[in-house]
Parts: sequence; structure tokens; C-alpha cells
Amino acid sequence: MIKAGWGRVINISSVIGKMGYPTGAAYSASKHGLIGLTRTAALETATTGVTVNAICPGPIRTPMLARRIQVSAEMQNVSIEEMEKSLNPMQRLLGPEEVASMAVFLAADAAKSITGQSYNVCGGFIMH
Repeated sequence: MIKAGWGRVINISSVIGKMGYPTGAAYSASKHGLIGLTRTAALETATTGVTVNAICPGPIRTPMLARRIQVSAEMQNVSIEEMEKSLNPMQRLLGPEEVASMAVFLAADAAKSITGQSYNVCGGFIMH
């Protein structure tokens, strides 16, 4: 990419990379580290035409999250629908295509001046 004078690196981190998460120390640490790597690589390639950014998804409709929601709903004695609504201010799970849309934007020429950033795609789960 550097040799070509153009490239896009898009890392997939998590909103958990911007906060702590009970019982998720290893996951949180790895996602914090990925955001740090993104920022460092962005600085190292800033003059080369290569941009480096991260996407930080929140609760996204995936099989892995579906199981966690089911277990949490059972533990709290609420419906799966109620549990899903409680996960972010938009009161809905986001779809993988919403994360993909951010990746498409960051890969586009329109994003050529965006580097070293970590974008939340989380329905307002966190706002920083």
C-alpha cells in the first residue's frame, strides 16, 4: 500500500475497546490494544496515502450475541425482545450491514483525510 501510495486499513475493534466490561478483561484489553495499534499505524503512514481507522461495533445481531441475550433474558426473567431493547438508546440491535456501511465509507476516496479514528457503530451504546 505504501509503495502504491494508496491504501485503506480498517480494523474491527469494539465499543468495549473504549470502556471496561465485567468478566471481559481479555476481550476488552485486546480491543483497547487494537485501537492503540490503529492510532499508531495511522501516525506511521500519515504521509503515504494510506489511512488506518477502526470500527467499534456495539450490540450487533450475530449468533454469538443471540446466545448471550437469551441467557441474560432468562437470568433477568425478561423477554428476549425486552433484553434487546435495553442494549442501546435506539432500542434495537444493529445489523451487520450497518457496520459494513461504515467500512465502505472508510474505504472510499471520500474518506482520504480520515485516519487514526475509531468510529462507534452502536446505536448510542456509548457516545465518545
